[in-house]
Formats: sequence, structure tokens, C-alpha cells
Amino acid sequence: MVTRQIGKACRYAHDAMVRGFANLRINPNFLTSIGFAINMVGAYLLAFGYFPAAGLAVILAGVFDLTDGPVARYTRRVTPFGGFLDSVLDRYSDLILLIGLLVYYGRINRFGYVALVAVAMIGSVMTSYTRARAENLIASCKVGFLERPERIVLIIIGALFDRMAPVLWVIVVLSNLTVLHRILHTYHQSRSPSSSPPRATAG
Repeated sequence: MVTRQIGKACRYAHDAMVRGFANLRINPNFLTSIGFAINMVGAYLLAFGYFPAAGLAVILAGVFDLTDGPVARYTRRVTPFGGFLDSVLDRYSDLILLIGLLVYYGRINRFGYVALVAVAMIGSVMTSYTRARAENLIASCKVGFLERPERIVLIIIGALFDRMAPVLWVIVVLSNLTVLHRILHTYHQSRSPSSSPPRATAG
């Protein structure tokens, strides 16, 4: 009952923000860019160990990340470039936050955690890449334990509660398990008699 009320309140707040941005006629691509800029601030805060402030910055960036697409649809301004820009800046945001942690652990001479963040970066990139590459071969590859929203939530939790080290281990393990899951899923789907490769397009 409580969780349902929380969910309704969150949906109401989200819808109100979407309508507000739409009424102000803010370009959805601008919202995407603002979210990325705030994540850059979050990365800076992580690099210097201001974890709770970084967590709040990532939450604020998420507000823009969650509203740019709905605003585009609400105002009928959906474009192929907008979707492309959103995906590209999402990847940059993922990596820049982890680079902030890389700098932080380097500054405090925790080189084991520098390596751990590097592996988390590999898992984050490969999670997205395997899906994009697989969907050139099969219809859909949305399987896996840990996609971008889950990674962002984990980083927020780690920052707000100063538990980044265990969060990084979770990201490393589950993101790379997601990559493995997607490899196996694509292998089985591509061998299915009913599957057929996407048609080539001109250009």
C-alpha cells in the first residue's frame, strides 16, 4: 500500500515535470545536454571524495534523463538525432562518473580499486555494446541482470551512503554476467530456425 502511494506520487511528480518542461517549450536535446553537464559535476565531486553531494548531483541529472524522451513525445519533437544524442551522452555519463571514481581512488593510492573501477568501466561499455551489436543479428537482446538504470541507482546508493566499494563489486560482477548472458542469448537466438538476419539497408 505504501509503495503504491510512493509510486503514484513519483509518477505525478514526473508527469508534472514533463508538462512543465513542455509548456516552457524547452528543446528535449537541451534537457539531455543539461543532464550530461550535471553528471560531469557529479564526476568532479566523486573525484574529490564529496560522495553525498555527488549522489545528489546524479539524482538531479536523472531528472533530466527521465524527462527528455517524454518531453519529446509530449511535444511531438521526437527525432532520430534526439535518440542518437541521448544514447551517446548516456554512455559518456556512465563513463565520466566512473572516471571520477578512478581519479578518487588514484588520489588516495587505492590502486586495487583503480583496477576494480576499470573493470566496472569495461562491463558498463560492453553491456551496451553487446545489446547494440546483437540487435544487428536478432530482433531483441534486452536480457541481463544489470542495465544502465540499475547501475545508476547503485552509484547513487554507494555515493549517498558512502558504500562505493561494495557497489563497485556488484557492478563488476553483474554487468559482466549481463554481457555473458547476452552473448549466450544471441548465440541461441541466432541459431534458431525462425531467426533471420536484419535486411541490409542502402547507404
